[in-house]
Amino acid sequence: MAVSIVEHFEKQAESCDRMGSPFTAELCRLLPSLIDETTQTGRRIANWPGDFHDDALALRLCGGLHALVLAGRDEMLAAAYPPNALSVSKLADAVRGALARHDAALAATLDSAPQTNEIARSAMLLPGFLTIARETGLPLDLHEIGSSAGLNLLFDRFHYRYGDAEWGDAASPVRLSPEVRGDAPPLDGALSVVARRGSDIAPVDVARADERLRLTSYVWADQTARLERLAAAIELAGRYPFQLEKADAAPFVEAAIAKRRPDSVFVLFHSVMWQYLPLVTRARIERALAAAGQNNKAPLAWLRMEQASAREPYAQVQLTMWPGGETRQIARCDFHGRWIEWVGE
Repeated sequence: MAVSIVEHFEKQAESCDRMGSPFTAELCRLLPSLIDETTQTGRRIANWPGDFHDDALALRLCGGLHALVLAGRDEMLAAAYPPNALSVSKLADAVRGALARHDAALAATLDSAPQTNEIARSAMLLPGFLTIARETGLPLDLHEIGSSAGLNLLFDRFHYRYGDAEWGDAASPVRLSPEVRGDAPPLDGALSVVARRGSDIAPVDVARADERLRLTSYVWADQTARLERLAAAIELAGRYPFQLEKADAAPFVEAAIAKRRPDSVFVLFHSVMWQYLPLVTRARIERALAAAGQNNKAPLAWLRMEQASAREPYAQVQLTMWPGGETRQIARCDFHGRWIEWVGE
């Protein structure tokens, strides 16, 4: 197997270690030694036409294996997965067998880019939404790009705890309590939502069992809290409808801005997706926002949680608001929403 493939799986393993998933880290380290060109899956990986990192190739295969466990399709593999104790030799044997028994299915899962719809990112974005509501005094007209299943469009239906401070529905099945580094973010002010719309190039319909399975399979198998949060948010989505459409990000934003409401603040938001957009798409979105911000039809806000830089192992939350168009960093945070550091408004 090409060294670049081995390096890719090792880098993903290191990332899993940093983000609290020792099981997935071990799985990533094992996989290169278990894959060869005697299987369709191995041949596809060995001859992958794209960029391994950009395409998240390791996580595609990990998701396919996890889906077999979640669907109850491979008892031997399930016996080597959480909540069972990790045995490297047992896991290696189980994965080797699964690659042989489910070769066609696993090869097919490589077609799908991972989509996790990480619910805990809402706890990173909530202080930004509250800032927008406080400063405009208007209800929020929400538009999310890279929505996946759109579950973070329901952020105001969740319950949050930041140290001793709480916000949201105390009866919500989705409960988020990130570690607070430094001062807790301000949670004062009223917030209301008048509309919720999301877009994705491959939206996930959680009303469908196969789509719920695919979404869940990309959550790392030993991260029980993430799996429970996802299940709870899916349950909420069945009670509170929102609009989710298949669309490229730039046309979606342009069309939404053209129809924005005069009695609310138009809010574009996204989390950990900007890096995957082509530069030309990013430029179109930025131009559309800037042009809309120059007229005084209604306030407009752009809230995003994205990687700080290629050198930094954390994300930053930034907010740009019009009129004015000033951009400010309001928080630093973990990619999976495990901690937040408020840096001010």
